[in-house]
Amino acid sequence: QVQLVESGGGSVQAGGSLTLSCEAHGKTYYSMGWFRQAPGKEREGVAAITTGGGRTIYADSVKERFTISRDNTKMRVYLQMNSLKPEDSAMYYCGAPALNYFGLRVSRYNAWGQGTQVTVSS
Repeated sequence: QVQLVESGGGSVQAGGSLTLSCEAHGKTYYSMGWFRQAPGKEREGVAAITTGGGRTIYADSVKERFTISRDNTKMRVYLQMNSLKPEDSAMYYCGAPALNYFGLRVSRYNAWGQGTQVTVSS
């Protein structure tokens, strides 16, 4: 059974940092991504990485502030978030696509974790 388990969310003040972790159980994916969803808004892609070559892609809103990385030995993907802003507050989800897809389109992902809350106060 495929399972993605996130951890690392929490509450920080603006300008602070958090690191999210996602561990994949049961399957090796071509790529994995981080997404977020704020109340009343649609889920949006934040960053993605190929588990083999380590290619990365970021949403414009998080470039230069967030870094996605992977540890294939532990089947984990991380999201280092620096210079956090109140608008980064959301539930963050780890996701994996059904096929060999690399990108941030939510519709191409079919495996999701339970989410971890990130709250940034001003």
